[in-house]
Amino acid sequence: MVAFFASTILSVVILRWVPVWVTPLMFIRMAQRAGEGRELTLRHHWVSLDEMTPNMPTAVIASEDARFLQHHGFDYQAIEHAAMRNIKHPEKNKIGASTISQQTAKNVFLWPGRSWIRKGLEAYFTVLIELLWSKHRIMEVYLNSIEMGDGIYGTDAVAEWHFHTRASKLTRQQCALIAATLPNPRRFNSANPSPYILKRQKRILHEMRFVKKLP
Repeated sequence: MVAFFASTILSVVILRWVPVWVTPLMFIRMAQRAGEGRELTLRHHWVSLDEMTPNMPTAVIASEDARFLQHHGFDYQAIEHAAMRNIKHPEKNKIGASTISQQTAKNVFLWPGRSWIRKGLEAYFTVLIELLWSKHRIMEVYLNSIEMGDGIYGTDAVAEWHFHTRASKLTRQQCALIAATLPNPRRFNSANPSPYILKRQKRILHEMRFVKKLP
């Protein structure tokens, strides 16, 4: 137990400053590609948050976590809303209430899944990064590590492969389009958006007007 806590805390402290070049999900996706006989493709470029357009964090806050700057890792209002909706409408697809902090913890330190063990570890790492990282750093890691397409991770990679530009040059509309695909970036393609994604983009563009800027 001592070794577990020491190693996990040390890793979180180190990654407060060191770029996250690879994540467990990247290895998992590569293994899946190998098992399917597909080309091993990994598109990922680390860039600092200051090298991204400020529209990108604004778009993901509007889309994924409106209270990102107010909560301390867990949005209890969103959790309550999701629980009540899932109870009232069990026939519909279940919705979650994961914050950007929780998604960052999962992406960087854990693996995909819905087991209680993984959820417990996700909560543990969420607490750690909220204690040891700034909101600026959490957003920076999130926007560099999150899956944004098939074999594509992070804002700069999706900017290059889907829009032929760089993270600093993405337009407000492109940022909203990328954010619109994040619930399932392997199904939804920001380079070739469906009517559903265009509808989400429109809503996100509206919500972006009310998002407080990241300090």
